Amino acid sequence: MTSTEILKENPLSLGEVKEKINSINKRDKELNDVATKTKDYVEYFVKLDEKKIKELKSALEALNIPRLKDRHYVKLIDMLPEDIDSLRTVFVGETVTVKQEDLNRILEVIKKY
Repeated sequence: MTSTEILKENPLSLGEVKEKINSINKRDKELNDVATKTKDYVEYFVKLDEKKIKELKSALEALNIPRLKDRHYVKLIDMLPEDIDSLRTVFVGETVTVKQEDLNRILEVIKKY
């Protein structure tokens, strides 16, 4: 049996997953069952198009909030929290603590999208 080696791990937002599945669908003409269910899921839950996702991620990264990583930005983009309480739920279970003023800045950026 062959073993699989992971060379690079990169978190993707649901919008990016949608784009990847669409490109696979164009290439292969037909998706398997798992890919079809995934496509249905992301089409239902994705709120932004690819361009706006990239803009939002850039805007969030430009805030230069310490200790936030790509996975946090992806969670923020996928959930698009509308208030402080739902924004705090993004960081539940994480080892990162975000100051109140940084939470407010994040929320201001997200509200623009």
